[in-house]
Amino acid sequence: MLIHPMPDPIALHLGPIAIRWYGLMYLAAFMQFIVLGRLRIKQAHIAVMGWTREDLDDMLFYGVLGVVIGGRLGEVLFYHPDWYFSHPLEILMVWKGGMSFHGGFLGVLLAMALWSKKRGRDWMDVMDFIAPMVPLGYAFGRIGNFINAELPGRVADATLPWAMIWPNVDNLPRHPSPIYQALVDGLLLFIVLWLYARKPRPRLAVSGLFALGYGCARFFTEYFRTPDYDVTLGPITISAGQMLSVPMIVLGIVLLLLAYRARPSQPRTR
Repeated sequence: MLIHPMPDPIALHLGPIAIRWYGLMYLAAFMQFIVLGRLRIKQAHIAVMGWTREDLDDMLFYGVLGVVIGGRLGEVLFYHPDWYFSHPLEILMVWKGGMSFHGGFLGVLLAMALWSKKRGRDWMDVMDFIAPMVPLGYAFGRIGNFINAELPGRVADATLPWAMIWPNVDNLPRHPSPIYQALVDGLLLFIVLWLYARKPRPRLAVSGLFALGYGCARFFTEYFRTPDYDVTLGPITISAGQMLSVPMIVLGIVLLLLAYRARPSQPRTR
């Protein structure tokens, strides 16, 4: 039986400053955005739209604010409002972990709307541009969750080769759900989106595929993760993560229908 290694959440000390693995994973996520973005602006159908490295750097600043503020507020409001409102100082302690992807998603939507207005770009063009760079960053975040021994999986069959005991939870074999989500919601979705976005697509299509793909992937992988809480909708009981993924699935379907109802968009130059 595998046992979660329970590594020290602090990667290294620089004098009195503790550098945590969770923070390093977010740093890696932001760095991959720049690397992938520089590859993306070299694609012919993207290059004609006038994207520059300066755009990437500027977007990253807005995106970081959207991810951190939105992700933290999402964790507070969507998952543990009672705890955080009783311990308000904990809201600021992001280095301890606890970030909601759905909250971060909303934060990035708002941040990119502000950036688009500042730079005079169409908001949906911006979202179509950045969508393929998001899933791999998400995967790094889930690896950070695993290192922190957060988001334990549901109890698994002991014969499952990769079933794992989480010493901070109990002695039962469990699914390593953060790894599942890093691989399915993150890496797999990244591959699909990156390949899809390599060719010109109608406006809204890449964003639509991202929303639909993430919503479906997250809904599936939530079956292996211990839910923060369950939601009962008539005869159906789903987890909080699944409930928050349903609007993304609906949004993705709507965006794709709108995208392909019109003729494929031509590259938009500046």
